[in-house]
Amino acid sequence: MPRKTPERPAPADAYTFQAKTTETDEGGKPRVRVVKQEKPRGTPSRAPVAPKASGAVPRPPRPETADKVPQSGVRISKLMAERGLCSRREADAFIERGWVFVNGERVTELGTRAAPDAKIKLDKGAQAAQRQQMTILMHKPVGYVSGQPEPGFKPAVTLVQPDTQYKTPDTPAFHPMYLKGLAPAGRLDIDSTGLLVLTQDGRVARQLIGEDSTVDKEYLVRVEGRLDAKGLALLNHGLSLDGHTLKPARVEWLNEDQLRFVLNEGRKRQIRRMCELVGLRVVGLKRVRIGKVLLGDLPLGQWRFMREGESF
Repeated sequence: MPRKTPERPAPADAYTFQAKTTETDEGGKPRVRVVKQEKPRGTPSRAPVAPKASGAVPRPPRPETADKVPQSGVRISKLMAERGLCSRREADAFIERGWVFVNGERVTELGTRAAPDAKIKLDKGAQAAQRQQMTILMHKPVGYVSGQPEPGFKPAVTLVQPDTQYKTPDTPAFHPMYLKGLAPAGRLDIDSTGLLVLTQDGRVARQLIGEDSTVDKEYLVRVEGRLDAKGLALLNHGLSLDGHTLKPARVEWLNEDQLRFVLNEGRKRQIRRMCELVGLRVVGLKRVRIGKVLLGDLPLGQWRFMREGESF
């Protein structure tokens, strides 16, 4: 025969208890009799507990971007470039190396901003790195481009070799490391000759070709054609190129076929195009000065280091 499973007693909270007083004891007092009744199924054993009232209002979850408040001010690398401390690219490199102090605190994070009048100082490491950056002065021949190479022509930087160095007692000898990052600071077109500056130093490049540059350049220009007083006045001021009015220049005759130009800007083939506008044709152009630096007796096709104490 199958074994019967004994019934388990129901838990106490499955019943209700009622007191009935229908009986009396020997003394005539009502006798209390407790009657146990089973609860209907589905009835909760306990009443739900209401949440305690609280005066605090729950806060919404904080957004993840709450702490990412944009910084105010100007990027430190931009400030450094504007002040002539270095180029923006160099500034980023110095910041990554921990070589920049802003208001006395070291800055190592790229993109950090500061007030426009913040005090910025370079560490000794940055100063040493800048002292190793070289600036080269070259007497560029015709047929070499100053910047990017063009088909059939070579860039002027290829002339920077040991055998083309104009050696002086006060400048170092050539080393291949001086070619790293060497770039022209200003144009000199393929048909022109004269002083060309190549530099590793962003401060020099900004000084010569930055938007706020005030360094002038002097050229000797041999021309063909007739030029009256009105045309000469236009060369000094009043011409436009590419829809832009040119800055005032200083232009004068040196002899019957040669003009002297002094410019404060350097648009592409600017002098040749200016001369065309007044009926002249340029047959020879040579740059002889940039700021306070003269081409001097530097031989054609040779180069030298910019000397200590020399500046534009």
